[in-house]
Amino acid sequence: MLRATLRALAYLLTGLVAGVAGLLWSLAATAVVAVLSVTQLGGPTFLAASWVTRRLAGLERHRAGWQLGAPIETPYVPITGDTIRRRVTAVAAQPATWRDLAWLVVLFPIGLAAGIAGTVVTAVTAGAAIAPLWLWAVPNPRAPFPADPLMTTTAGRLALVPIGLLLLPAAAWLVRRLAQLQAGTAGALLAPGTHRRLVDETTRLTETRRRVVDAQAAELRRIERDLHDGAQARIVAAGMTLALASRKLRGGDTAGAAAADVELARRQLDDALAELRRLVRGIHPPILGDRGLHAALAALAGDSPLTVAVHGDPTARYPAAVESAAYFVVAEGLTNAAKHAGATACVVTTATSGTTVTVTVTDDGRGGADPAGSGLDGLRRRVEALDGALTVTSPPGGPTVLRAEFPCAS
Repeated sequence: MLRATLRALAYLLTGLVAGVAGLLWSLAATAVVAVLSVTQLGGPTFLAASWVTRRLAGLERHRAGWQLGAPIETPYVPITGDTIRRRVTAVAAQPATWRDLAWLVVLFPIGLAAGIAGTVVTAVTAGAAIAPLWLWAVPNPRAPFPADPLMTTTAGRLALVPIGLLLLPAAAWLVRRLAQLQAGTAGALLAPGTHRRLVDETTRLTETRRRVVDAQAAELRRIERDLHDGAQARIVAAGMTLALASRKLRGGDTAGAAAADVELARRQLDDALAELRRLVRGIHPPILGDRGLHAALAALAGDSPLTVAVHGDPTARYPAAVESAAYFVVAEGLTNAAKHAGATACVVTTATSGTTVTVTVTDDGRGGADPAGSGLDGLRRRVEALDGALTVTSPPGGPTVLRAEFPCAS
């Protein structure tokens, strides 16, 4: 509490200086920019003044963040434009530019009132607590009652000590409260507003949509490659085997030799059919549409070489895109746990909280998974395409926890 009080008092005292400096700069900058706005120097002067104002506002964010215990983010949007006029327009269009200026003006009365109040309360209370050490050197024969006996007599000075000690907690609370109010006001004006949040959200959506397009293109290339190198090659081989069997029959060879080729072709066609089924499951498992996510995860657990426990509501249904993404998150998690983590058991959990669906895969492997790996990065793209979030926690020694969260209004 003492440290917090001293920090609050330092914030209030520096606010006195910052308030005066901010007011003087605001008045001077506004006057200069207004005078030069009708000249060719208006644009460069406005940009220079805005640059200085942003630096001062940055110091205020640092001061307020120090008091609040959490940093205040920068609210500015990157400035674009290849001419002075466009850069001036870009800076002037940002609400943060004018909120910075407003805070530098408002800081003077707020900082003056809070700083003086905090200083006076601290000085009076602390002075009363140590009155015998200094009050004897300040005689005041004209002090009114009851200040006269308290200030001019030894007994009165000693009596001030418990009074000051009793008032110290209240004074400390008042100082901290004043500092919090001032810092909170600074945060309200200097923190990112709606404009910055909308710009950030637009940037994030643009990036996730670009990643989705890239992921879809990669998925199409994978499907084409699997068809070309897998099922298509097996079907071609089966056709060649059947053609060879037909030639043997026409050439008078024994039926046994042709039957062996036909049996080989049948096995090749079975392998091609299995390859096609695997490919279909990789695109969208039919069980998802028929029986839902829980049943599909149970099927994954049954096919996994690990001991897998699936927890969740068997009757819960979610949007098709969410179920598909969740399915592939679990499939990738089980595959990684079996191939790379040396795990023996996994726990898969699905849960719904409000409008959020959470899927968690936890294994007992050795950990150390790379969150930026190609497989996990592909999953992250799939999840982010639905405005979800994928987190991977994998300390050395394990366990590895794969957690995907999807917004889901239904």
